[in-house]
Order: sequence, then structure tokens, then C-alpha cells
Amino acid sequence: MRAGNTNPLALAIGVGALLTILVLRRHPRLPGVLIAVVGATLVVSLQDLFSTTRAHVGVPVLGGLPQGLPGFSLPSMGANDIAPVLLGGLAVALISFADTSVLSRTYAGRAASFVDPNQEMVGLGAANLAAGLFQGFPISASASRTPVAEAAGAKTQLTSVVGAISVGAMLSMAPGLLRNLPVAALAAVVIASAIGLIEVTDLRRIWRIQRWEFWLSIGCLLGVALLGAIPGIGLAIVVAVIEFLWDGWRPHSAVLGRVDGVKGYHDIARHPDARVVPGLVLFRWDAPLFFANAELFRDRVLDAVAGSPTPVRWLVVGAEPITSVDVTSADTLDELDTTLHEAGIDLCFAEMKDPVKDKLKRFGLFSRLGEQRFFATVGEAVNRYLASQSVEWVDWEDRAGASAQWPPSRRGP
Repeated sequence: MRAGNTNPLALAIGVGALLTILVLRRHPRLPGVLIAVVGATLVVSLQDLFSTTRAHVGVPVLGGLPQGLPGFSLPSMGANDIAPVLLGGLAVALISFADTSVLSRTYAGRAASFVDPNQEMVGLGAANLAAGLFQGFPISASASRTPVAEAAGAKTQLTSVVGAISVGAMLSMAPGLLRNLPVAALAAVVIASAIGLIEVTDLRRIWRIQRWEFWLSIGCLLGVALLGAIPGIGLAIVVAVIEFLWDGWRPHSAVLGRVDGVKGYHDIARHPDARVVPGLVLFRWDAPLFFANAELFRDRVLDAVAGSPTPVRWLVVGAEPITSVDVTSADTLDELDTTLHEAGIDLCFAEMKDPVKDKLKRFGLFSRLGEQRFFATVGEAVNRYLASQSVEWVDWEDRAGASAQWPPSRRGP
């Protein structure tokens, strides 16, 4: 049988093993995986289908395993080996991280348990260090071994210990025990187990909620299937990073107003009946400020000022969603303050987090603006504005709580 051609007998054995496993899944008391593997091995052994003298009907089998356990050996590397080892190690680490993260979350969700990702990484690192010292293969959580163990009835991590002991005993005492095991039967076990990882229900849910994530998952699947594991995972990471940057580059922003009967300040685009304080623009930016969106932030602030129904005296940025600023965005804020100041407008901030303030202090912008321009809440900023400006403003809470009071209070929330 030439390479690349279909082996009918191997295909028949693999399909038979796969169907056996899938049918026996309905009967939890029957070890479907064990029955399929033993049955395929017996068929090949009794019919002598693996014989090399009958190449036209030969079925690829596992063959004999090396006898004995690997010994301790310090790996040796030359100068020419450093680059390949580093690149290979990076690829293995990337696949291990992705494989472990997905499997851990999947099975933790099924078992309603908690998985510590850091502990998982420490365990994998220690295992790979030991494998390197005993001539072993790189170790990772496996999208095939884990489902196989679950399909065989595994419930705890003791399964791995028992499996390791069994493999060690077989290598030491009976390395030829599985020599007639068809490779097609092993493939059937992996395929049957991997089928359980395909969450069709979750894909439908993702399609309903956010379609770009659905297409991202399909793209990752096709990338791994067509390009291989490492390029496919790399492509998925690149696409995810691009999507993250896109969201941060063009985030949502809003001009806030006061809605009668509703606490706080809200997006006037979503609440057309919201009232704005004359001469005051409350602007909220729903993302960190960094080099990619700094100019857009400035443009939207100036658009909010231009769209104000009354001449603007203060512009207050609701900065609670802003979790970080960089040097480029700090320079943009400085330029924006100069532009607004020339127009007679004070630039202020409300609800800015202390770590963000600390960055502005390091950049020198905090002292330049002055501490008096930073307020703990939007309500405090509104109160300070009303106290410093001659503005006719009656808040709905004032009307509700003191309808008989005259003249009306200009207190903000």
C-alpha cells in the first residue's frame, strides 16, 4: 500500500472501533473504549492482518515498545542548538498554555469546580523539567488523553498516577503486549473522545450573542486544521489581539445628562428626555486612554463642546472607565486643556482612579491642571460648578424633596 492511499482494512477497523465506542456510550457500565481496542487488536492478531508478507492487506499497528524505563541524563547543547531549542520550547509552551487553559476551563465547568491556572503552569513546568532530565517528550494537557480518560470512567487525578504506573510496568515487563494494536483503533479512540469537546450548544449561543466571536472560533478551528497547531494558535492570538486593539481604538463615549426620576447621570443619546446643566458638558470615555485612541478622544470631546446647546464653561470627563493613560494620551490631554482654556473652558475630571492619577503626577500633568480640577464623583463636580457659576438649574430631586422651597436650591446629586 503506497503512502497517501486509503487502506480499506485499516479504515474498516477504525470505523468499526469508532462506532463501537459511540454505541456503547449509551451503556455506562460497559467500557466501550476497552472493548473497541481489545476487539480491534484481536481481529488483527487472529487474522494475521499485520503481516509484512501480505502488504496489500497490511494494517499499521503500534508495534513493540522499547523495554525498560529511561535513565537520568543531563541534556547537552551546543551553540548551534540554542536557537532551535528556544524556538521549539516557545512553540511547546504556547501550545501547552492554550491546550491546558481550554481543557481546564472546559472540565472545570462541567464539574462545577475551580482550577488555578498558575498552579497548572507550575505543574506543567515541573513535569517538563523532569521529562528533559529523563529523555522524555514535552508534556502538556492533552485534548485527546483527557477525554479518553473521562470516556473510560476516570473521576479523579489518581487516574494519571495509575496510568503512569501501568505504563511503567508494561515497559518493564511486557513491552510487546500492545504490538498488534491497530493505529486506526487508537485514532478512533481519539476521535470519539474529541467529539465530546465540540460544544455545539455553546457555538449556537455565541452566534446569538456576538457573531464576531463565533467567526473567531471557526477561524481558529480552520487555522489549526489547515495550517497546523502552532500556526493555527498563533493566528488565533493575532486575531484576538487585533480585535482587542480595535475595541480600544474606537470605544464608546457619551455625553451625560440628568433623567428625571433616575439617580446619577446617563447617556443623552439613550435618554432623549435627559436634561443637561447649562454651560456644563459631562463627557464619559469608556476605555483606557492610549496612543491608538488619544486623538479620537480629543475629537469627540471637541465635538461634545461644539454640540452643546449653551456656551460651555466647564467640561468634566467622567473618568471612572479610564483605567490607564500613557505618555501619548497625557500629551493629548495637555494639548486639549490648552485648546479648551483658549476658548474659556475649564477641563476637569471626576471619579478618576488613584493609579491613573499617579501616572498623571509622574507625567507632570496633575500639578499643571491643579488638584482643584479633580473630583471624587460627578455629582461633586456638578455641585462645584453650580456653586461657582450663575446658572438657573432645578434638579428633579430638589423638586421632589422640597417642592415648597423658594428660591429653589441649585444643589446637584
